[in-house]
Amino acid sequence: MNLYPDILFANKRIRPHILQTALFPSNYLSDLSGGKVFLKLESEQYTGSFKARGALNKILSTPKSEQAKGFMTASTGNHAQGFARALQIAGAEGTIYLPEGASPAKVKALRSYPAELKFHGTDPLTTELFAKKTAEETGKIWVSPYNDPAIIAGQGTMGLEIVEQATAPIDYVLGCVGGGGMMAGVSTYFKTASPDTEVIGCLPENSPEMYLSVQKGEVVVIEDGLDTLSDGSAGGLEVDSITYGICRDLIDSYCLVSETEIASCIKLIAEQHHKIIEGAAAVAVASFLKQIEQYRGKTVVIIICGANISMKKFVEIMR
Repeated sequence: MNLYPDILFANKRIRPHILQTALFPSNYLSDLSGGKVFLKLESEQYTGSFKARGALNKILSTPKSEQAKGFMTASTGNHAQGFARALQIAGAEGTIYLPEGASPAKVKALRSYPAELKFHGTDPLTTELFAKKTAEETGKIWVSPYNDPAIIAGQGTMGLEIVEQATAPIDYVLGCVGGGGMMAGVSTYFKTASPDTEVIGCLPENSPEMYLSVQKGEVVVIEDGLDTLSDGSAGGLEVDSITYGICRDLIDSYCLVSETEIASCIKLIAEQHHKIIEGAAAVAVASFLKQIEQYRGKTVVIIICGANISMKKFVEIMR
């Protein structure tokens, strides 16, 4: 499946409604590696996450006659905010299902949008499968957080921006992998537009479903997952997810990091760059530091995928 042309169309479709986020030079990380390290600050995107891209592309690419059916999705928060904002832009209606334990900060943010909120289940995959079945039964348009070509293409516009913004060839690009929508899109763009760039998938040790799936050669479902600071990437992927094949074929290597390493990097970015980032973003920073010898003297882009962390959790980490 080659979604490169879809990414180009998605870019034209959504660019009037999104921010072209900064490719920010990190002098601190550059000094550590002896190379050039840049942070792609999707943490400063509308809704505080890259997820604003995919949901917007999905909804805007749906014909108006179909939009009248209404939309439905499930999310731990970031996709939900992108979905809710996309509904607002399109003037459409929709329902969001969230797990019972969704981040209070993300739930509070969602209530500022005119989308209906419902809760089901205690883990993201259970919530997602229930919501998808409900959409089918009620005739709503299902908007997957990751398992949809339009979603992947929307997220892939970030790769297009990075290549446009870069002033030199990029040796490596690192990003967190959950369901795989973001890195499926980014890797698709890079492997066509910048094929020499190596794409690194970064995961928390407590929720490494995509990594385990690639290693086994089929989608692995973890029934009782562990808690992780990377709540934006937590949870499994559907057994038929198209992201699995894309990530398997296009991501060059993977890195797993601990909860201690994730927390340390949330603190590091706050102290060194005065920026608040969420756990999933810190996973990519931690992966860079864990394998820093690989990046000596290289040009590296680390995707800071979001900023939506609860202030309570952030303050605890900073202490």
